[in-house]
Amino acid sequence: MKKNISTLHDCYGCGVCIKACPVKIIHLRENQNGFYAPVIDEQDKCIECGLCLKICAFNHNKIAAETTGNISFAAWSNDENTRNWCSSGGIGFEIGRKLIEQGYEAVGVRFDSEKNRAEHYIASTVEDFMPSVGSKYIPSYTAEALLAIDRHKKYLVTGTPCQIDSFRRYIQHFKVEDNFILLDFFCHGVPSLLLWNKYTSELTQKIGKITFASWRNKSTGWQDSWSMNADATTGGESIDWHDSYNLKIRGKKHLYTSRKSQGDLFYRFFLGNFCLNQCCYTTCKYKMLSSSADIRIGDFWGKRYETNNQGVSIAIAFTQRGKALLETLNSSCTLIPEPTDIATEGQMHKNAYRPLSRDKVIKALRTSLSLKQIYWTVIFPYRIIGKIYKTLNKIKS
Repeated sequence: MKKNISTLHDCYGCGVCIKACPVKIIHLRENQNGFYAPVIDEQDKCIECGLCLKICAFNHNKIAAETTGNISFAAWSNDENTRNWCSSGGIGFEIGRKLIEQGYEAVGVRFDSEKNRAEHYIASTVEDFMPSVGSKYIPSYTAEALLAIDRHKKYLVTGTPCQIDSFRRYIQHFKVEDNFILLDFFCHGVPSLLLWNKYTSELTQKIGKITFASWRNKSTGWQDSWSMNADATTGGESIDWHDSYNLKIRGKKHLYTSRKSQGDLFYRFFLGNFCLNQCCYTTCKYKMLSSSADIRIGDFWGKRYETNNQGVSIAIAFTQRGKALLETLNSSCTLIPEPTDIATEGQMHKNAYRPLSRDKVIKALRTSLSLKQIYWTVIFPYRIIGKIYKTLNKIKS
């Protein structure tokens, strides 16, 4: 059978194929596992142009942009309010601000409380861009924003590395790369929307309808470092829970705050890798310095700034355009050149490990079981088995 987009499984869900399709028959929908995926409702209208697969990052073994060098910085906004609002140093917001002032529009990600989802959107002013501040640790719905992009205008486009890789292929195909600056970030992986929907469903019973959500808040300071690793064989996890990972969610009745260090169940499932997209374990090509973006940003975890409690970003320029853009930020940001190995010290070097319980967790998230019940009846037994397995191996050796 001829390969087409309807035969792809466990794709990244970037949604760029929807933008590329000339007959507009591809749509982005949440699949049964809680991830966005493309579907074709009217297969008979497909003209078999192949463009959807040409620009699909999942359909290629290599990334779209092979960079010849990079330059790394520790970076933060000189504006105290901006630095406080943002998850780390605020460099992403400052990049958006600068480009908007230069006449670009900025494609960022905001949380829509009415739809209870993260979504890409287009900002034309700095004020419009402000909802993009802060991390959103759930899949983002991209379709509406991508369809609204006019490739003959100038844009900053932000997204996960896989989203940016597909978009790079799209603008390469139409020969409009000069109109775009692409920004991605160090990505842990993407958790199922089934987790977020269950988490917020349980929460609304306590605080009412959710009107605001913040996944990272520095009201108690930006923490020095965090580490996550898992056993690929047993599925056990070892997590150093630090307080910079917290959830602040405002409902009509209350403001809810829950910290990772206190065992917040959203972070326990997410950072334990128990319900990531399948491709995050197996086909992610974007760890460390593998990127199709002009600039990659993230938290500057590690020893270099371990005493800094205000937030420090990594900013890595992969292209001359990215480097030139960062150099224009000298008046609004502090940028300190750092060796790349130091800048990426605290980042994931490999794909997320896949716990043995992963498929059972996804299945359980579709049931009426609470997150606490799923943790104790599905995840915890596998952790015990994993510890027994490791102990037996030590005894044998």
